[in-house]
Amino acid sequence: MNKVLIGVSMLGSMLTFAQEKDSTKVKKIDEVIMNTYIKKDSDYSNKMSLKAIENPQVYSSIDKAILENQVIYTVDAAFRNIPGLQTMWTANGRAGDGGAYVNLRGFVASNSLRNGVLGSITGTIDAVNLEKVEVLKGPSGTLFGSLLTSYGGVINRVTKKPFDTFGGNVSLSGGNYDTYRASVDINTPLTKDKKLLFRLNSAYTNEGTFQTEGYRRNFAVAPSLTYNPTDRLNINFEMELFNMKSMSDQTFFFYSGDYLKKVNNVKDLNLDYKNSYLGKDLNNTGRSINFFGQVNYKISNTIKSSTNISTSSSYSDGFMPYLYFMGDDPTKMYRSDQSTRDSRKKAINFQQNFNGDFRIGNLRNRVVLGFDYLRINNDQNFYDVNGFDKVNGVSVPVPLHQPGFDYTNFNGTALQAQYDAMAGNETPYLIKSIQNNYAVYLSNVLNVTDNLSVLMALRVDHFSNKPGVVDSQTLQTGEKLNQTFFSPKLGIVYEVIKDKVSFFGNYQNSFKNLDYYTNNEGLTAIPVPEQANQMEGGIKTSLFNGKISSTLSYYNIKVKDVLRSTPRDGNSRAQTQDGTIVSKGVELEINAYLVKGFTAIAGFTYNDSTFTQADASVLNRRPNTSGSPYLANLYASYQFLDGKLKGLGFGIGGNYASENKVVNMLDINPETGVGTNNVFTLPSYIVLNANAFYDTKKFRIGVKVDNFTNQHYWIGYTTANPQRLLNALGSVTYKF
Repeated sequence: MNKVLIGVSMLGSMLTFAQEKDSTKVKKIDEVIMNTYIKKDSDYSNKMSLKAIENPQVYSSIDKAILENQVIYTVDAAFRNIPGLQTMWTANGRAGDGGAYVNLRGFVASNSLRNGVLGSITGTIDAVNLEKVEVLKGPSGTLFGSLLTSYGGVINRVTKKPFDTFGGNVSLSGGNYDTYRASVDINTPLTKDKKLLFRLNSAYTNEGTFQTEGYRRNFAVAPSLTYNPTDRLNINFEMELFNMKSMSDQTFFFYSGDYLKKVNNVKDLNLDYKNSYLGKDLNNTGRSINFFGQVNYKISNTIKSSTNISTSSSYSDGFMPYLYFMGDDPTKMYRSDQSTRDSRKKAINFQQNFNGDFRIGNLRNRVVLGFDYLRINNDQNFYDVNGFDKVNGVSVPVPLHQPGFDYTNFNGTALQAQYDAMAGNETPYLIKSIQNNYAVYLSNVLNVTDNLSVLMALRVDHFSNKPGVVDSQTLQTGEKLNQTFFSPKLGIVYEVIKDKVSFFGNYQNSFKNLDYYTNNEGLTAIPVPEQANQMEGGIKTSLFNGKISSTLSYYNIKVKDVLRSTPRDGNSRAQTQDGTIVSKGVELEINAYLVKGFTAIAGFTYNDSTFTQADASVLNRRPNTSGSPYLANLYASYQFLDGKLKGLGFGIGGNYASENKVVNMLDINPETGVGTNNVFTLPSYIVLNANAFYDTKKFRIGVKVDNFTNQHYWIGYTTANPQRLLNALGSVTYKF
């Protein structure tokens, strides 16, 4: 069978680069297509190879072929295909904290892992070198630690690797909002024996905006080198450079004030959706550079070693304008900025894993023993003009609905003039620290019978934080903090029908190292690590040779030892470490290859998050960072595999999110103790997308229309961020 097939799976994508192969070396068409949407096995979720059906952790993945079909070129946009994942904040490029933020199981998460190790990107993550996006659900501190994970889950990027034939592609794209893009993927052996392999992925993207001001320019380059000197030894070197110059997406913040008595939904503000309320040249430059080295060695037929080292460096310099509401008048807003200057964050990660697969008696053991070292150096510098619009040095609001008001006066030239006038009298917010984290972990999957397996894992984690300057005026430094924590994990899988239906349950743990705090007596107190414990159970299926796979689960996550504010006797900074948060919910994911050429991905999730022990202002309320309680996603596509229309495909999909309370608290009067209900909501939305493509041996044409109903919708991380209106894009790819 000819290897030409539409590039719809990891195998299919490699085939588009390869030359003609014998039919005995190529999988059947049905298998290639099925693997695009159904294949969910991972080498990273438990730091060992496990089939999805025998993995006690819930795991979702999106292959690069889906991104090709949907004409998606960023990892951030790919998230719409992950059940239960909601984007909260798009990337702004700031060093350290500038990456995109999402919500998983009621908790904020970000993308920090690449091939299972450190790989942070603080700008838009281009998908030019992406093979697959993996999302591991629930607290995962036992194998991945606390500094790169969230209680809701872990996001891991799996990247493209060099292979042993020459090939590649060049792609050009263009669309509305002044969008254009060029990308290249070139792979070649460097030696005749094909032991030394090289691959280069690179892309440049320019995007405008649906609003009056805004743009984003991204450049990505990702070379990779693989050397296979022997059958036992494999060496990989990779680099990523992501450079981003942009004007940050419009963001509205909501501070306490009587205006919340008059409005409780972003629709009530009657904002001009297409007006950025800003001027020109509010530019920011952000850059992320990552290096990776890996040595894999097969010690014996049952034991393998993997040695990994990675470095991550982010830099930013420029403006980040933002808009906010406070006071008592919802028809007026304030404008300000939080700039960074020569701001940096650097990290290095060393990880050594030994994997074994052997039997003791009749019991199969799959073991990973690992050591992990992570060092993070924070050197971030934030500056603020304390409000752009001022009268006699006091920040004042500007009108929202006054005809002819000149919002463009808030521009780069005017803002820089204010900073210049403040020179020498600034009070920057500095984040200075060196964090060292050492860990040893051991995990074993024991097959008690052919159908019953038990996973047991334990991590010993030692965290050391050495703060730098914490007060820019007095140059006071913080105290060093050392903490040691034990993080266990347990999973049970019983395959009712071998490789087809399994029941699973897990206990998962994660933790967070906190800083010193002031207790109720006004003394400095040493915290214990905050921790999250999850209990989960569910069922997984892989039916009809994997053509229909599904996961249904219920989880309950309890976070304890949370610091909460307990001011008393004039000590407004007092805290007590006895807060708790409970997040529980249901998740359903279905991947189906129903008939030849037709595939579907669908998901539905419900999350109930509550402060069960907290300040009176938020007690028994949903945290304002928990996102929408209900989420749903669907994507269905059909591709002609035979006849005159062979290679032609089309798809349609969409996302639903229920209301999102980005402000959810009682505003308690300190004198009377009476609270006023302060709630501000982003409305529910349904966003629909469609695409079509035509794929042949030498070229591929793709088109898409996202948000084709022109839905006005908002996302937010305690904020309101308007999202793109209808946008169309076309792409042409030449393959060689």
